[in-house]
Amino acid sequence: MADTERDNPGVIVLPPVIPLAALLLGLLLDRIVPGYFLHVFLTLSERIVIGGVLVAIGLALIVAGGHYFSIAKTNIPPYKPALHLVTEGLYAFVRNPMYVGFGFITAGLAVAFASDWTFVLMLPAAIVLHRGVVLREERYLEAKFGDAYRQYKARVPRYGWPPRL
Repeated sequence: MADTERDNPGVIVLPPVIPLAALLLGLLLDRIVPGYFLHVFLTLSERIVIGGVLVAIGLALIVAGGHYFSIAKTNIPPYKPALHLVTEGLYAFVRNPMYVGFGFITAGLAVAFASDWTFVLMLPAAIVLHRGVVLREERYLEAKFGDAYRQYKARVPRYGWPPRL
């Protein structure tokens, strides 16, 4: 089926795979070429608390984002068609709360496991997620929902910052 006939954004990979790959590769690199920044600056207890808070924030964003998709009766997986534009609740403040949630979870696990490499790999992972998923989804949603999506983009920040006042 040609790109113009496909009713999905054509993302390069399922979005959770990207932060998961950063985490797993980071943990592997930690074993090969250990970094000690997190070990030196945070105790195990501090890492567990900080990491736990970050993971909890990330999970809350993902669950809440999925909840609003369910209310709108639209698909969450990006390989399925978007049935409705979700702009209410959490989506009134951030266009991509689930992806922001992946970032919080990855950062939280990096802290908890004292994985300096995972922190380093979060930047390239964020770039891949942005270019290979988010920008493709935005093009798709703009083509599918037109002015409604363009107006939504104009008033709600992509990742929650900077906040629009």
